[in-house]
Amino acid sequence: MKITVFTSNQPRHLNLIDRLAGIADECYAVIETNTVFPGHKEGFFQKSKVFQQYFTNVMKSEKKIFGGIKFSKNIKNLIIQSGDLNTLDRAVLKPALDSDFYIIFGSSYIKGWLVDHLITNKAINIHMGISPYYRGSSCNFFALYDYNPHLMGATIHMLSKGLDSGKILYHIAPTTKNCSNPFDFTMMSVKSAHESLVKRLSSGEINKYNPVIQNSNLEIRNAKNSDFTDVVAQEFLDRNMTIEDIVRLINEKSNQIDYIEPFFY
Repeated sequence: MKITVFTSNQPRHLNLIDRLAGIADECYAVIETNTVFPGHKEGFFQKSKVFQQYFTNVMKSEKKIFGGIKFSKNIKNLIIQSGDLNTLDRAVLKPALDSDFYIIFGSSYIKGWLVDHLITNKAINIHMGISPYYRGSSCNFFALYDYNPHLMGATIHMLSKGLDSGKILYHIAPTTKNCSNPFDFTMMSVKSAHESLVKRLSSGEINKYNPVIQNSNLEIRNAKNSDFTDVVAQEFLDRNMTIEDIVRLINEKSNQIDYIEPFFY
């Protein structure tokens, strides 16, 4: 089995590469780089004192769940700056364009000939959030910000030209076990997505699902990166939400969602 993954360079992205390489005969990774110190250095998110505090918590939980940044083994990688993906010539990516599976997780928005190739070859996107309820940027943050932790998790769906709008294969509902705070729970959502996809790819089960069209009427929020501001982050931090709060809300609202072919982790 040959797998190509388009992703980024945070520990959670590197973990997915390693997990996929573990089940593949060949694994190609196109890695787009951002700062590994968000909030502390200017990057996809702005540098500010509030974001430093917020992302210090994020990085602590990410390290707890995935470890730190590290070298990946048994892969063939291409490392580029974020935003350069759509400028690449087809010849550059040619070795990675005849794979059995294409996985997208945390890459920049894919356009042009590349998205056409990926859609034709039934590429799969890992969307961190329960779509169609939450789409766009920082979906699991905003689900929790809206007091909807029952809508935190991940969606495995077919890649499409629209953002997070492809047909859904299944949803992932993460566990709160071994989570000490909301940041742990957010990272557990990511780990759950990785575990589910690796399991269902290796078993061949991924080919048995009938993709379901997303119901846009269920959308609660379609967030942009600009919606995640210092003010919003500070408000969330000031709430001091506990994992017990999250468990209580999930129990209260769990009957308000119908998962598609759910994977419970």
